[in-house]
Amino acid sequence: MAGGTGGHVFPALAVAEALRERGVFVSWLGSRDSFESRVVPEHGFDIHLIDIKGLRGKGLMRWLIAPFKLTTALFQARGVLKTRKPQVVLGMGGFVAGPGGLMAKLLGIPLVIHEQNAVPGMTNNWLAKFAVRVFEAFPNSFAQGTGAVACGNPVRRDIVALDNPELRMRDRQGPVRLLVIGGSLGAQALNEAVPTIIAGMDAIKRPVIRHQAGRDKADATRAAYSAAGVDAEVTPFIKDMAEAYGWADLVICRSGALTVSELAAAGVGSLLVPYPYAVDDHQTKNAGYLVNVNAAKLVPQSELEQKGLSDELLPLFEDREQLIQMAAKARSVSMPDATKCVADYCEEIMAR
Repeated sequence: MAGGTGGHVFPALAVAEALRERGVFVSWLGSRDSFESRVVPEHGFDIHLIDIKGLRGKGLMRWLIAPFKLTTALFQARGVLKTRKPQVVLGMGGFVAGPGGLMAKLLGIPLVIHEQNAVPGMTNNWLAKFAVRVFEAFPNSFAQGTGAVACGNPVRRDIVALDNPELRMRDRQGPVRLLVIGGSLGAQALNEAVPTIIAGMDAIKRPVIRHQAGRDKADATRAAYSAAGVDAEVTPFIKDMAEAYGWADLVICRSGALTVSELAAAGVGSLLVPYPYAVDDHQTKNAGYLVNVNAAKLVPQSELEQKGLSDELLPLFEDREQLIQMAAKARSVSMPDATKCVADYCEEIMAR
């Protein structure tokens, strides 16, 4: 069970694929008209869709009809579980995991959950009370007494397989390689701020830039760089993120849970600009995992236009040794076995 955003769905897909490779039949519980309803079938998994939507920030009317919607979703989830008869139910976040997790408990099916963010979502916080095992990507995300096991976030194998950062970066010369990413949908604040900030630097200090601008934002971002007199390779979406991380000396990006875990797995330093409207400010908490070990620097979005980003960038562009140290520290806190950890425990439950 996982849904809503790529931050929930892609880690769940990594575990699902690992289990499938071991001969386990995997069924997916998702919600209708959702991200997972489009993506999961593309990966060859059987998916069952129920009628459930998130509640936070959705207005009074959504909350008023919530009991009726939840009742419907619970009966739908019960029907799926009774039909599929799973030996274990794995919840990887998103509102769809609520009805599925509760019905697993009521039907006596072992429930395992995994939380990707440093601040547990509302659904996982609730499900943790009766799950047989709680996994967390970042240590101490759940309250004491939960018994949560920190295992990291499932990350793509090609990113985990990248060479040691010292080996990759030691002999590099010339301009620093800067990768700017804001998720597959882009981050408009970065698209607007970075061209202007780079334009304010002496030409000799400017980096080589690759910028993922997001769907429908690439043309405007290219125009912004052109107007600023800055050369940059701008694309809507980067398909090969492992290659991009391996190429980069420094990354500027948001601090979604999966991005933070990828930065650690790849071993690359970063300037993190948390999305300021994230629920419970969880992106700032996610960023702390790297910032606290000096593998990244934190720049609040409110400071982008106050030269906060420029003040952090210039010293790094002039000190390759610091970039290598940041990359090494990022790799030192990576947890590359997250997928195996979760898959192993699910198999352990099934073998009982």
